[in-house]
Amino acid sequence: MASRLSTSAGATARRGQRGAAALLIGPFLLLFLVTLVAPIGYAAYLSLFREQSSGLGFGGTETVFSGLGNYVRAATNPSFQEGFLHIALYCAVYIPVMIGGALVLALLIDSAAARAKRFFQLAAFLPHAVPGMIAAIIWVFLYTPGLSPVHQALNLFGAEADFLGPDAILFSMVNAAAWQWIGYNMVIFYAALQAIPRETLEAATVDGAGGLRTAWAVKLPMIRSSVVLTTLFTSIGAIQLFTEPETFRAHTAGLSADWSPTMFIYQAAFSQHDFGLAAAASLLLALLGVVLSFVVTKLGNRWKEA
Repeated sequence: MASRLSTSAGATARRGQRGAAALLIGPFLLLFLVTLVAPIGYAAYLSLFREQSSGLGFGGTETVFSGLGNYVRAATNPSFQEGFLHIALYCAVYIPVMIGGALVLALLIDSAAARAKRFFQLAAFLPHAVPGMIAAIIWVFLYTPGLSPVHQALNLFGAEADFLGPDAILFSMVNAAAWQWIGYNMVIFYAALQAIPRETLEAATVDGAGGLRTAWAVKLPMIRSSVVLTTLFTSIGAIQLFTEPETFRAHTAGLSADWSPTMFIYQAAFSQHDFGLAAAASLLLALLGVVLSFVVTKLGNRWKEA
């Protein structure tokens, strides 16, 4: 009898645990399905169809099944291909500036000689609170001759700079994006640095290591996981670049309407109304994000094990 009661109580407890787990996980799964799985599924569906004019073009349009035709059109489109080249150049500049700058800031604030640490943390993080479009507009103002105080300051010293010129626009966009996001990554690095045991740092000091040596040989290796994580997030964000080039292109001749893959997708969907092509290009970009995540994680794991 006691055994039966014990078994029944155990089964009831397990049912209660499963119910509690379902109650806690349920809202997340619902949001995951509604905001991620369903849109991806709908995009996959749209990518299989295209709009075709009937007759000689005087009638309406009809939706026809195209299979992988939209994927072929996107992959072979010169503008879409060139957009990936632009993004590759952007990433080659942006990722080192972002990760390196955030690391330097975090190490400086974490150093024993730093004062007013909370003030500098807040000062570095505040640009991240500015909406991306507003930040881009601010930088357009700062880059525009005749309006910018930066240009006025340069003119006082007899110097000139064309921040919106074809040769400088890439670096101008990197600067605008880094200004907004470098503080965010700095906070991640600083939190990781604060988790390093103080005994380890004291031992390095006792062994005669100076500040630079401690930062390079002790602190940096101990926050490798955070570096890999932020590099992954930065890479995924960089391939989705849209706000800066879309805002800057009205003020420069160095950017076209489909300069980046996301701009190509935007033009295909909302200017050409070719939703099948836009959906296929979006999924190809998402596939690149998956591949990039795998590569960065793989290389990061090798670095952590080194």
